[in-house]
Amino acid sequence: MDGRGPQRHQDLEDVIDVITASYDGDDEINNLDSADLPNKRAVITAFNHIMPVLYMGFYSTRALNRTNIRYALSEHLYPAQDILVEQICRALRYQERMGRVREKKPEGWSEEVVLRLFEKIPELRRVLNTDVRAAYDGDPAASSIEEVVFSYPSIQAISAYRVAHELFVEDVPMIPRIITEHAHSKSGIDINPGAQIGESFFIDHGTGVVIGATAVIGNNVKLYQGVTLGALSVSRDQTDGRRGTKRHPTIEDDVTIYAGASIHGGETIIGQGSVIGGNVWLTKSVPAGSKIFGRAK
Repeated sequence: MDGRGPQRHQDLEDVIDVITASYDGDDEINNLDSADLPNKRAVITAFNHIMPVLYMGFYSTRALNRTNIRYALSEHLYPAQDILVEQICRALRYQERMGRVREKKPEGWSEEVVLRLFEKIPELRRVLNTDVRAAYDGDPAASSIEEVVFSYPSIQAISAYRVAHELFVEDVPMIPRIITEHAHSKSGIDINPGAQIGESFFIDHGTGVVIGATAVIGNNVKLYQGVTLGALSVSRDQTDGRRGTKRHPTIEDDVTIYAGASIHGGETIIGQGSVIGGNVWLTKSVPAGSKIFGRAK
């Protein structure tokens, strides 16, 4: 000890007083109602229970067969249900208290939402299988389906999106975005849960991809790293919240968009089978079968 221990303690106490005083204002981030807000870590824990249900063979630490898989699924679905129901209830109560809910949900709504999500898991698994197959077929560097599931950040991001989207369409507040932003932080791929994305979707490499809330993507679409499906500048009072005016483009079936391309605007449609070259900027629609390279349009 250098004899300054008591002084350092007092210095820290003084700093804590200053920080505490900063919460006295009316800034939005001063919210202290943590007991009413959903818990981000709990939501991620619930999602981490759902991922093994989607890909059980890739997450299990023991051999699985039709005899014991039901038990293995139960190990994840029961805790996922308990956590999600509580966190959705928290998010809903908070939104209601803040006056952000247009219509109050009926008693037991959170439980029903979670059960409906779980009922959709077989269909989610079918669609995710098409995404995994698209990644394997679309990337000559992929040595196996197993490598794709284990290693590709796009599969992590797309899996999170597909779960979160089901909650989004149920009008669950906050939780869907927590799930997709968790995947964003892990993969570098930002997919808003409000986007509508078809089957056999592949994002190659992926880092820096941004897909906006009102984007619509058809089947068999392939994006490379750095692609943005974004909005033109729109003020908040021109939209209707999370289900507002369409601000992001529509990408029809069988389109390939190369690295760094930026496509913007709710009225912009990329026609079926088109190829958009790297670093192209588009704010206008292009017809089916277009090949757009070189200077931005």
